[in-house]
Amino acid sequence: RALNGLDSLLSIVQMPGGVPVGTLAIGDAGAKNAALLAIRILALTRPALMEQLEAFHQNQTDTVLSDRELP
Repeated sequence: RALNGLDSLLSIVQMPGGVPVGTLAIGDAGAKNAALLAIRILALTRPALMEQLEAFHQNQTDTVLSDRELP
């Protein structure tokens, strides 16, 4: 408690090479990103899932670009 969780954060972000850590945000954004990370891992061996993931990402890109005026 002395470091208010900072020690936990530092132990994750300073992990040495060879010890992969999937660090994600907390809350709703973290939950969504955790699901997307899991899907991305599964999609490595499932071509149909990879196609769906790529379509999802393209849809996200299209939505963002259509909502903004670009110079």
